[in-house]
Amino acid sequence: MTEKFQPIDLSKVKTYRLAERKSKVSADDFAKTWQKGSSLRNFLENLPDILAGRQLKSVITAIAMAHHGKHMVLFGMGAHVIKVGLNPIVIDLMERGIITGVAMNGAGIIHDLEIALVGRTSEDVATALDDGSFGMARETCTFLSAAIDRAEKKSWGLGQAVGSTIVDEQLPLRDKSILAAGARLQIPVTVHVAMGTDIIHMHPQFNPAHAGAASHRDFRLFASMVSALEKGVYLNVGSAVILPEIFLKATTLVRNLGYTLRDFTTVNLDFIKHYRPLTNVVARPTAGAGVGINLVGHHEILLPLIAAGVIEQMDETHNA
Repeated sequence: MTEKFQPIDLSKVKTYRLAERKSKVSADDFAKTWQKGSSLRNFLENLPDILAGRQLKSVITAIAMAHHGKHMVLFGMGAHVIKVGLNPIVIDLMERGIITGVAMNGAGIIHDLEIALVGRTSEDVATALDDGSFGMARETCTFLSAAIDRAEKKSWGLGQAVGSTIVDEQLPLRDKSILAAGARLQIPVTVHVAMGTDIIHMHPQFNPAHAGAASHRDFRLFASMVSALEKGVYLNVGSAVILPEIFLKATTLVRNLGYTLRDFTTVNLDFIKHYRPLTNVVARPTAGAGVGINLVGHHEILLPLIAAGVIEQMDETHNA
């Protein structure tokens, strides 16, 4: 065997000049160092124009351009966005007219309401689960069950019903509520329920028929917003399953009905990579002319950074 195979001869290896090779990294794209007293705009410009640095700047520009062009910026969110203290950021973007539609899962109305009601949310599940008290807060279920029944009477979606009820009942911290902001600003906020996933589903006052009908109305309203996403931006922030599935179905529905939905940007933000957001938000809907971006990081850092970048770029985009 050693006589049959000898070390290969390298003397005739073909080479080329380094300058002729296509390289993915250039020194021109490197980060720039920080100068004391510089601005947020400088900070963003100084990020490396490589991978996530480039993508972060692309997300900011896409949102700013959509706002400038009066296109839809649809903000899909898991309840974790609320639990890490980002309601003021989302509400500010709604008030500025940057976010033009919001979608959340069923847990969103629970945490958003509790903030509006008492300024606190997110119980210690591990402690409360042992004695069966997890999810048994009386006021949360009573309020939301009444709002759900109101949705049935008025043929409202779930988001409109909860938001309007928070406003009408003048809850003490309603200014911190995304749902109330939607009702106040007349920005659609849709709620997408998976039956059995939320604490209110365990209470006797909860009417599943009314909740299901209201959530289905919200799906149709969400699809209407998706139908206007051409040249716009859809963000999926912290929803690993529900909203990616909702978004995929809404996308095929509006295309089935003849709406143009090709050239738009989708963005997924989460601190780990999940299959459904990467597939149903970033990849499949944007195949063709669209752009899909995935950024990995903590919501409580990424979202304020993106929001600040968009606000800083708004005047610049407007004057361009």
